[in-house]
Amino acid sequence: MSTDVEVIHDHPVPDPGHPEHVERWTDVDEESARRAERQIAACFGVVPLLALGFVAVYFFVPKSWTVNFADLHAPAQHIWFGLLGGLAILLVGIGAVQWARLIMGDHEISEERHPATSSAADREEVLEDVHTGIAQTELGRRKLIGTSLKVALPALALPALVTLLDMGPWPGPGTRAATIEKTIWAEGVHLVTDVTYKRIKAADLAVGELVNAAPENIKDLEHDPAEMARATAKAAIIIVRMDPSSIKIPESRKDWQVNGVLCYSKICTHVGCPISLWEQQTHHLLCPCHQSTFDLGNSGVVVFGPAARSLPQLPITTDADGYLVARSDFTVPVGPSYFERDSQHDYKDGDR
Repeated sequence: MSTDVEVIHDHPVPDPGHPEHVERWTDVDEESARRAERQIAACFGVVPLLALGFVAVYFFVPKSWTVNFADLHAPAQHIWFGLLGGLAILLVGIGAVQWARLIMGDHEISEERHPATSSAADREEVLEDVHTGIAQTELGRRKLIGTSLKVALPALALPALVTLLDMGPWPGPGTRAATIEKTIWAEGVHLVTDVTYKRIKAADLAVGELVNAAPENIKDLEHDPAEMARATAKAAIIIVRMDPSSIKIPESRKDWQVNGVLCYSKICTHVGCPISLWEQQTHHLLCPCHQSTFDLGNSGVVVFGPAARSLPQLPITTDADGYLVARSDFTVPVGPSYFERDSQHDYKDGDR
């Protein structure tokens, strides 16, 4: 009587180990290695030319040019940006892959798994491996690759930097003064209601009343809704009437109001929310977003909340018929603060 005994192994598949190392053709033939080096350097060397081509397309190819082929209808600039930028990145990748395949060290390396923490000896070993890896790049001998790579990688930054120009004009003092720091308010522009565009008479306003208003010339932008929205975002105002005996009017602003009728920007100086929550008794205006509170009876100074600047006041007067008109644009930029903004002319409590 015979009994079959099944033998169970912990590792039914034998450990194959590392296969026998086979030298690459670039390891045994120096001429082949130099040819591979030249090919890799050529990949890196073309990258700056493609990057310069990208920049040239940005500046010299009109945005109105298009490419029309079958169902493709696209701006010519975009097509060239994709071709030149994509090819530049592709060549860096091809060069790096070929560098690793044909030039860098080609020996298998294995190590035992180790605890998560590293000892001093382990750290020294890692540094030694790093130095070994650096040595395996062959950059000491293959200086052409290193030189071409030093030129190729920085060149890739050129297209990225150039496309930043599409974010808008450089925000220098002159640009800011002509754009974000300027509104469509000007001397002689009538104040009108923000929905019906009806002119407002100072005599028609009751004490304690608040009116949401806009410049009359906003109607000139109705043909361009986008531009009209941008102008409204900066020029929106509120008009309030208070008892002149209950408010503080500094000497420098005596002619900015008409018998207690004052005009302020509707845009909060914190993050730019529109505000019109009016407390008649306290003369306070509250922002609904973050509860910044401005005292309109004291030149719009901040009395509570995160806003750091007084609410800009628009100088106003009346025309011959008693309608409210602006004396000028705002004397300080409206809206939320920004880094380059000059705050020395903002009104502060106690200013004359």
